[in-house]
Amino acid sequence: MAQPKFYGVIVPFITPFKEDFSIDFEAAKWLAKYQAERGVHGIFPYSTTGEFVHLKPEEGVELVKAVMEEVKGKTKIIPGISTNCTEHSIEIGRKMKDLGVDGVIITPPFFFKVSGARLKLHFSKVAEKVDLPIIVYNIPATTGINIPVELYVELAKEYSNIAGAKVTYDSVAYMRRLIREVKAVRKDFAVLTGLDDHLLYTLMMGGDGGIMALANAAPQIHVAVYNAWIEGDLKKAYEAFKKLLKLVQIYDVATSFPTAVKTTLKVMGAPIKPYVRPPLTPEPPEIEEKIKAIVEELGLKIS
Repeated sequence: MAQPKFYGVIVPFITPFKEDFSIDFEAAKWLAKYQAERGVHGIFPYSTTGEFVHLKPEEGVELVKAVMEEVKGKTKIIPGISTNCTEHSIEIGRKMKDLGVDGVIITPPFFFKVSGARLKLHFSKVAEKVDLPIIVYNIPATTGINIPVELYVELAKEYSNIAGAKVTYDSVAYMRRLIREVKAVRKDFAVLTGLDDHLLYTLMMGGDGGIMALANAAPQIHVAVYNAWIEGDLKKAYEAFKKLLKLVQIYDVATSFPTAVKTTLKVMGAPIKPYVRPPLTPEPPEIEEKIKAIVEELGLKIS
């Protein structure tokens, strides 16, 4: 069976900021090394969790450079190239290729809610003009567009460099259909969940892993689920998954994915400040205390 290019635990990398909202590149390098040392299979900088909509494209490129310099090939680097304009995504994609990345990730446009032929045109033009493996990212809560399973199947058939799907959509039925139908035409097409608490279900249905925000802070838990599953030890996978289900309670109390992750890292003792660019704001003390309680119950800390 053809092995998908992307699989396992991939991290939608946060963008650490200083108090003046400039990128904290030293913190970014520390975090990239921390994740690579814990066995992640890929890092996704300039990501949704990384507040890509609050970064200038040149900042995104500099962030990717910093991450690549730190990990030095120890794990795949798959940056985002999402924009509201197809040509702008192509331009960023070519810059990322020049850096030597392993692939790119792209959402639908998120202002004009295109569908049908227009949505296919967006992904097709990027695939034709960016010579890299591409993960097409379905996140309807923020784009307003739920990519049809049928479109994934068409793209998989027509473009060999469209290499996979990331799905941040809370529907087991959608994921079940996507895995069944897209892998019927492309065994090497990666199907990855964007939801931490769907990781084991996705693997059990025949998916390939996940790109999950809390893997920024505790990637060892996600990696333990994945590795146990691959080893065929379902009991061990489930025990690790129960820890992951506890960890995701952080989302229940936090106000956004970036602040959930940054606050978690802060209370774990990481050299990451909780700053986010406005209009986001750091979590207030009462939410930080709730996150701290979850972290302490799991015994998580930076050693």
